[in-house]
Amino acid sequence: MNPVLVNQWRGNAIECRYRGAVAVVENSGRVFSSLGDIQRAVFPRSAIKFLQAIPFVESGAVEAFGLDERHVALACASHNGEPIHAGLAQDWLERIGCNHDDLECGAELPLHKETQFELMAEGRGPQRVHHNCSGKHLGFLSTCKQAGEQTQNYRLYNHAAQKRWFEVLESLSNTRVSQLPWGYDGCAIPSVAMPLQRIALAMARFGDVARFEGQRRAAVERIHAAVTEQAYLVAGKERLCTSLMEILAPGILVKVGAAGVYTAVVPEHGLGIALKIDDGHDGAARVALGAVLNALGVMPSDKAQQLSEYFMPSINNSRGETIGRFEPSSDWQGVTA
Repeated sequence: MNPVLVNQWRGNAIECRYRGAVAVVENSGRVFSSLGDIQRAVFPRSAIKFLQAIPFVESGAVEAFGLDERHVALACASHNGEPIHAGLAQDWLERIGCNHDDLECGAELPLHKETQFELMAEGRGPQRVHHNCSGKHLGFLSTCKQAGEQTQNYRLYNHAAQKRWFEVLESLSNTRVSQLPWGYDGCAIPSVAMPLQRIALAMARFGDVARFEGQRRAAVERIHAAVTEQAYLVAGKERLCTSLMEILAPGILVKVGAAGVYTAVVPEHGLGIALKIDDGHDGAARVALGAVLNALGVMPSDKAQQLSEYFMPSINNSRGETIGRFEPSSDWQGVTA
């Protein structure tokens, strides 16, 4: 059984305990530190979008279609669907000569509640550009167009659009992707299940730009720069990925995945981080990310304070009164620098 990583307090008693695992791996492959079962296969979901964007940038589609760093950042995003995100996605569709029906993610309302309400107040419904993964899908579409491939069904497991990022993940994680369990993600593309240790290794190597050569090195460098300079496009208002990278990138790059997953890259220390909360609680996953960054000593205390709404959030009742809190458990003393 995995250890308790996060406690949820109500008053002076613990109400909920969130178990999970975390792997911190060096780019050499050595496990630097860990908690829980890091060999258990988990779905990283959107937490590996930085890696999935590599074939798009490598393909030359950015230059061919007149795209820029904003589009690269959106390809890595699990965005809010705010006007800045949906507007850029619409712009991108037009640049590659596609329409909404060419996007094979579903139509959804924006993740951002205020934007949802504004959209509905205008009498407008969900669109595919609002889907938090629309940028990733646009990256797939653009790469297919650049390669002269059929774009229909690009979302399917056997399509070249998916095989390309499988190859990236395989090379960075030392894993046979074709042998991994898999299923379809919420946005309709394949998701593979793999050990946290291997996910963290892939992220550590993504952070080690010097290990790459040629087009791949240029693509990785461009993604690092894009998510650093355009962090708002990677997530948006009131989101940890944006808030953290606006403060700490390029020193720390971070990406959320659904169902309680986070990955992070600490390039200066050659570290990749992958964590999973067993029951998929997203709030607990944010607290766990703060705990591992703090335990590793890679996040200055003043910066941690700026991010306390994510890392040490309070629980409020309907009157706005603070009645509880989330905090890391004592087990984090096992993760040290």
